[in-house]
Amino acid sequence: METSFHNVLTSPAKAVAVILLVLLLNTACQAQLTSTFYDNSCPNALSAIRTSIRNSIAAERRMAASLIRLHFHDCFVQGCDASILLEDTPSIESEQTALPNKDSARGYRVIEKAKSEVEKICPGVVSCADILAVAARDASAYVGGPSWTVMLGRRDSTTASRTLANSELPSFKDGLDRLISRFQSKGLSARDMVALSGSHTIGQAQCFTFRDRIYSNGTDIDSGFASTRKRICPAVGGDANLAPFDLVTLILLTTIISRILYKRKVFLSLIKFFLAEVPQTALFQNIAGVLQLSAQTLLLP
Repeated sequence: METSFHNVLTSPAKAVAVILLVLLLNTACQAQLTSTFYDNSCPNALSAIRTSIRNSIAAERRMAASLIRLHFHDCFVQGCDASILLEDTPSIESEQTALPNKDSARGYRVIEKAKSEVEKICPGVVSCADILAVAARDASAYVGGPSWTVMLGRRDSTTASRTLANSELPSFKDGLDRLISRFQSKGLSARDMVALSGSHTIGQAQCFTFRDRIYSNGTDIDSGFASTRKRICPAVGGDANLAPFDLVTLILLTTIISRILYKRKVFLSLIKFFLAEVPQTALFQNIAGVLQLSAQTLLLP
C-alpha cells in the first residue's frame, strides 16, 4: 500500500496536538468522564498522586518517560483501563510479559505507590486507570513538558490480553504503512501519529531497538551521531544497553524537528520515515502548526 505522507501533513483536516500519552481512543466510558469526578468523593486525590509521582521522578528522572510510555501501552490495548498493571494469575496472561513490554515497560511500582497514598485518604474510590492517566500528565509537567486537564472516571479492567499486546502495540520494526494502520485502528490519524512521536524527545532506548540503524551506514543518519551511539551499542551483545533520545528537552515534536531531524541525529526507524517520506519544508511548517494547539483542547479518555 502506498501512502502519501506529504498529503497527510498538508491536509486541511483539524490539527490535533498530542504527546505520547494523549490518546483519542473510542472507549465506551468516554462520554461519562469528567475532570471533577472525584471532587466530592476524594477531593485530595489529584494532589496525592502528584506528590507521589514527583517524588518518584525526583529520585529517578528517567521515570517520567517510563510513566508516559506505560500509559501509552495501557491505552493501546483494550483502552485506558489499567490492564497493563495486572500480573499473571491462573486466569490472566499478563500484558507485562508481552514482547513490547517484557524487560522494557517500567513504572509499575511507582503507580502502586501512588495508589497506596490515595488509599490512605480515600480507600476504594480512585481507580488505578485514572491514577495511571494522571501520573502520565504529572510526569510530563514535572520534566517541563505540557500539562492538561485529565478527564476522570475510568474503571479498572479485570482482564488483560497478552495476545492483543503482542499484536496491536506498535513495533520499532514496523514500516510506515503498518504504523499508520495501527494508529488508525485506534481512531488516530497519521497526523496524530506524527505528533505522538514527539514523546521520543524524552527517555532512553535499548540497544537492540536501534542497532541496525546505527550500523546501516545510511545517508539519513549523521555519521558522527552513529559513531557515538556505537560506543554504547556494540554490533554484537549489549542488547539492553541504554541510549537517550534527548533527555533535556520538552516532550514536543518541534524539538525533534529542530534538534534531531534537521541534524539527522535520530536512531529510531519510526522517525527516519519522516525524513524519507516528507519534504523537510512541509514537515517543519505543518507539524509546527499541529503543535501550536493546546493539549487541553483534546478529549482525553
